[in-house]
Amino acid sequence: MTDQNKSAEKPWGGRFTEPTDAFVERFTASVGFDQRLYHHDITGSIAHATMLAEVGVLTVEERDTIIDGLKAVKADIEAGTFQWSVSLEDVHMNIEARLTDRIGITGKKLHTGRSRNDQVATDIRLYLRDEIDVIAEELKRLQTGLLDLAEREADTIMPGFTHLQTAQPVTFGHHLLAWYEMLVRDAERLQDCRKRVNVMPLGAAALAGTTYPIDRSITARLLGFDRPSENSLDSVSDRDFAIEFCSFAALLMTHLSRFSEELVLWTSAQFDFIDLPDRFCTGSSIMPQKKNPDVPELVRGKTGRVNGHLISLLTLMKSQPLAYNKDNQEDKEPLFDTVDTVKGCLKAYADMIPAIEARADNMRVAAKRGFSTATDLADYLVKKGVAFRDAHEIVGKAVAFGVAESRDLSEMTTDELKRFSDVITEDVFDVLTLDGSVQARDHLGGTAPDQVRAAVTRARKAL
Repeated sequence: MTDQNKSAEKPWGGRFTEPTDAFVERFTASVGFDQRLYHHDITGSIAHATMLAEVGVLTVEERDTIIDGLKAVKADIEAGTFQWSVSLEDVHMNIEARLTDRIGITGKKLHTGRSRNDQVATDIRLYLRDEIDVIAEELKRLQTGLLDLAEREADTIMPGFTHLQTAQPVTFGHHLLAWYEMLVRDAERLQDCRKRVNVMPLGAAALAGTTYPIDRSITARLLGFDRPSENSLDSVSDRDFAIEFCSFAALLMTHLSRFSEELVLWTSAQFDFIDLPDRFCTGSSIMPQKKNPDVPELVRGKTGRVNGHLISLLTLMKSQPLAYNKDNQEDKEPLFDTVDTVKGCLKAYADMIPAIEARADNMRVAAKRGFSTATDLADYLVKKGVAFRDAHEIVGKAVAFGVAESRDLSEMTTDELKRFSDVITEDVFDVLTLDGSVQARDHLGGTAPDQVRAAVTRARKAL
């Protein structure tokens, strides 16, 4: 066989006089990772063939032959009998070659009016749209689990922290709802991203459109896109939607990492605020007493992986001239891994969160340490007519006394407290208790148990 004949085996080989170097063939091939797009590639091809028949480019018989052939190819792939070939470079050419083997020359007509450039852009959008819907459901499942746990722990008091120092008492349910609010923003970002994913580039062809009388609105409708894209150059070269998804993913993973950090702290012997069921933990090969919170630790670690994929895609696109460039082949592995990582982390969390057991007694004891009701005492003094800055100084001196005596403010007598301000009376203990402190914050967004339950009710309606 001559070099010219070898090069002609490639669908694009007509102008080449020598075959692709074996290393270059492996180096440039993407079929090893883009074969996961097979379902969406075939779905897009079926819609394309249907549209071509509608506008008279294909006959009805040719359309039906192509569609039946594509369904047979899909069945082969799903049965595991399809042989992927590196020499055919990618998922698109592998499927087209198998289709032509099955149905003959009619298979070669499928690519009329399109290019691999608009084909791959369409495949990725179809793929990502489906994955977004799966992720949205897992996100909702995690949100539901958080709401259930927050409602269950609406009355459980724990220390609230700033700078990881005891600040004020809060309810555990209120703390969990802070996590929930982060996820609400994540869910909104995901749905907003989906709008820009759901725009169809098919019909842009290589970069300039096509001379065939295509009707892109037909294809968009068949594939469930909101609309066709407006500019052919942008259509084939745009990867904003993938970057935007990875940006969503990086923020979501940052939130899960923050959750993880707290779970790791709370399961430690030093905190002992919660218990994670054994099925979400592992042990040590040398220390038999260990119970390690591996799931939250691993989620925390995977955050760096997803952040890296976002930077990878931003860097990939930063210097590309219009229109399509081979660089864009490098978009898939970061995107695919981001999708897989997010789905895995959300599943782990959605399974784990409802199973958390709060150690309420330990939380309450911890809330009593660190003078967490000091601000309540200052507020009490202000309500008695003391200027806030003076109240701040008074309470500071009371705390210093408590430190010296190793006693919390609530453990002091009325006479002891009156040494710092004569406006203090017996009713001060209504605010110095942990329960009084959290109950006093009974407003929208506050930590009071009734507010937690009301917030859960509102959130469930929103979901």
